[in-house]
Amino acid sequence: MSTITPQKTIREIQHATVRFCGDSGDGMQLAGTQFTNTSALAGNDVATFPDYPAEIRAPRGTKAGVSGFQIHFANKDIFTPGDQLDALVAMNPAALATNLLDLTVGGVLIVNSDEFSDKDLKLAGFSTNPLDDENLRRKFQVYLVDMTRLTRLAVEEIGLGTKESDRCRNFFAVGLVYWLYDRSLEPTLRYIDDKFSKKPQVAEANRRALKAGFHYGETMEMFASQFRVSPAKLPPGRYRNIMGNEATAYGLIAAAKRSGCELFYGSYPITPASDILHELSKHKNFGVRTFQAEDEIAAITATIGASYCGAMGVTTSSGPGIALKQEAMGLAVMTELPLVIINVQRGGPSTGLPTKTEQADLLQALCGRNGECPIPIVAARSPADCFDTVQEAWRIAVRFMTPVIFLSDGYIANGSEPWRVPDASAMSPIEVQHPPGRSDGSTFLPYERNERLARPWAVPGTPGLMHRIGGLEKQDITGNVNYEAGNHQHMINTRDRKVALVADDIPLQEVTGPERGKLLVVSWGGTYGACATAVNDVRELGGDVAHCHLRYLHPFPKNLGEVLWRYEKVLVPELNLGQLRMLLRAEYLVDAVGHNKVQGRPFHVTELVEKIQQLLQ
Repeated sequence: MSTITPQKTIREIQHATVRFCGDSGDGMQLAGTQFTNTSALAGNDVATFPDYPAEIRAPRGTKAGVSGFQIHFANKDIFTPGDQLDALVAMNPAALATNLLDLTVGGVLIVNSDEFSDKDLKLAGFSTNPLDDENLRRKFQVYLVDMTRLTRLAVEEIGLGTKESDRCRNFFAVGLVYWLYDRSLEPTLRYIDDKFSKKPQVAEANRRALKAGFHYGETMEMFASQFRVSPAKLPPGRYRNIMGNEATAYGLIAAAKRSGCELFYGSYPITPASDILHELSKHKNFGVRTFQAEDEIAAITATIGASYCGAMGVTTSSGPGIALKQEAMGLAVMTELPLVIINVQRGGPSTGLPTKTEQADLLQALCGRNGECPIPIVAARSPADCFDTVQEAWRIAVRFMTPVIFLSDGYIANGSEPWRVPDASAMSPIEVQHPPGRSDGSTFLPYERNERLARPWAVPGTPGLMHRIGGLEKQDITGNVNYEAGNHQHMINTRDRKVALVADDIPLQEVTGPERGKLLVVSWGGTYGACATAVNDVRELGGDVAHCHLRYLHPFPKNLGEVLWRYEKVLVPELNLGQLRMLLRAEYLVDAVGHNKVQGRPFHVTELVEKIQQLLQ
C-alpha cells in the first residue's frame, strides 16, 4: 500500500466533539488538555468534560480504570461538551467498550490496535476481537493504528526504556488528531519544552511522538480528509482557557483584594475540590495563606478563627466533608462571622462516586445543620462563572455578617471554557468595615445591628472592643450568654430575617425567551449549559419555551414566584431526585415537573429537548 497521498481534502465544519480515552496511566487528561488549549488558541469556543476513574489504582486494562477527556470546540458560542462524539480515540479494549456507544454513526474511530491482545480483550469483557467485526466498519470510519509500535520507532534513537517510550503514546495520539482537525503543533511543542525542561530526553521523545502522529495522518493514504473549525466570533478582549477550580481560586484572590482582607484558606484534600487548594498555594505573593488541615473539622474551625481575626475565611470540601463541617457551620452562624464554604459536589451518598458529577447537596446546604440555622446559598453555572459567583458569595458574607455556601460540582470544577480576563482596575471594592477602637470608656455592643441586621465585625485586640463570642445563645445586643425563652425566639427570628434580607440585595430573576407562555425550564448549577442549549434548540423549531437559571438558591430572588406563575408548566431538570423542584413547589405552590438523572454524568441536550417537546405537546 502506498504511504503517500498526493491530495487530501479539508472539510469546513461548525463544531466537533472529540474524546480521548484509555487506561488511567495513558495520559488521556494531558492529551485532552493540550487539544483544548490548542483549540482555544486557535480562536474556537470550547467546552470540556474530563472523566476520571473512581478508583485510584484500578487494575490496568479494566473498565474501572478507563480515563477519558471530551472536548467540544466550535466557531460559535457553545455551552456544553457535546452529546455525541464526532471522533473517538480508544487506546485499549476497555476504553472502546466503555465509550463506543457515544460515537455518532459515521464518526471517526481511531484505535491503538497494538493493545488488543487476548489478555486485554478478556480484561475488557470481550469474547472476540471487536476490531474484526464488519459491523464496526460499516457503522464508523475505523482507523486501526499500531500506536505503541510507531511510538517506539519514533523515539528509539533517544535510548529510553520500553515503559518510558510507551508513555509517549498520548502525544502520538494527540498529534494524529491535531492533523485530523488541522491544529497547530506549536502550542504543545512549547508546553513540552517548558514542562520537561529539566528532562531533555523525555522532552525530545514527546516532541518526536507528537510529530510522528501528525505526519502519520499526513502521509497515510487511509486518512483521506481533514476537518477545519474556524475561529468563533467572541467579544473582543484577552482570553485564556480556564477550569472551574482555577476560576474559583482566582475569584477568591480577587475578592480578597477587592475587600482589603487577607485570604485564609483552610482545607482538607478531597476529590474534586483539591485543585482549589493546589492553585491557591501557588499565590503567596498575593497574601494568600493556605492551611492543609488534618481533617475537615480542623479546616473549618481554623477558618472561623481566621475570620474572627478579620481575615477572609474560606473552607472547601465535597459532600462527605461538608457533612463533617456542619457543626462548625452552626458555630459560624451563631457567632455571625463572614465565611465562604465551598462545596464541589460529587456523586453520593458516603464515598459514592468521588470522581463523578452530581448536584444532590442542595438540601444538605439548606437544612444540613442542627437547629434553625439559615445560610445563604449561591451556585456557579459554568467553569468561568465560578470567578464571579464566589466573589458574590464573599460580598454577601461581609455585607450581612454570615457564612455563605458556594455550590460547584465535579463537572464545573474539572471542565473548562474560554474566560475573558477582566480588567482588575475596573472592579469595584467590596466594602468591609471594622469598628474603630474606643478610649472613652463606653461599652461595646457586639450584637448591635445595622439596617441589614448585620452585627459589627470587631477585630480582636482593638482597644475598647473586648467582647464574648462562642456557640451558646447570645443575648440580643450585648452578646452575653442567655438561656431565656423569649431571647432565643428573638435571636432565631433575627438571624432568619437577616438571611431573608439578602433577597433585597441581589438582582431580580431574569428569563431568556418569552416573558410568559406554555413552558418555563428552571435550572441551577452545572445544568445551565444543557438547559440553555436545549431551550434554544426547541425555540428555533417554534416551541413556546423560556429558560430561567438560578444563581441565588437561598434566599430566592424576590420576583421568582411571579416569574414561575407566568407559565402554564414548569420543568426543573436536576442531577438529583428533585431537590430544587421540591423547594419551588413548597415555596410557590407551582406544579413543577422534574427531569432527574443520577448517573454521574451531565445531561445530554437531546434528552432535554425530548422532555421539553413532550411537555409542550
